[in-house]
Amino acid sequence: MSVIEEGEKAPDFTLEDQDGEEFTLSEQEKRVVLSFHPLAGTSVCAKQMQSLENNIGKFEKLDAVAVGISVDASPSKKLWAEKIGVEDTRLLSDFWPHGEVSRKYGLFNEEKGFSKRANVIVGEDGKVIFSKVYPIGEVPDIEELLDVLKNES
Repeated sequence: MSVIEEGEKAPDFTLEDQDGEEFTLSEQEKRVVLSFHPLAGTSVCAKQMQSLENNIGKFEKLDAVAVGISVDASPSKKLWAEKIGVEDTRLLSDFWPHGEVSRKYGLFNEEKGFSKRANVIVGEDGKVIFSKVYPIGEVPDIEELLDVLKNES
C-alpha cells in the first residue's frame, strides 16, 4: 500500500495511549497531527516526541492536537514517556494487531516490523491535509507542521 496522500479520507482508528486511555481519531473535534515513529527508546524518536510536547501550547492555539504513534506496547510507552519527560502528549500504541494503523496509512515497514517516521495531519473533516515520510535518522521539523496548521486555518 502506498503512503496516504493529501485529500484522502484518513482511516479511523482507536488506540490506547501510554495511560491505557482510548484515543479515537473520529472523536477529535480539532485537527490531529499523527506523528509516527519507529520505536520508543531511540534518541531520534525521543526528540520527535519531545518536540510535540514542547509545542503543545502552539498546537492548542492552532486548534490542533498532536499524538505520537508507534508499535510499542502501552506499558513500554508509559515508562518511556516518563524517562523522556513527555507528560501531556498522548503516545498511542499500535501494538496489536501489530502495526494495523501504520498499515492503514501505508507507513508500516514490513521488513523491520515498525512504522516509518512520518507526520500526517488530519483535518476536522477527516481528510488528510499533510503527509510526509522522513528519513529514519532525521527528527521531523516541528515548524513545518506548525506552518501547515497556520496556513490551513
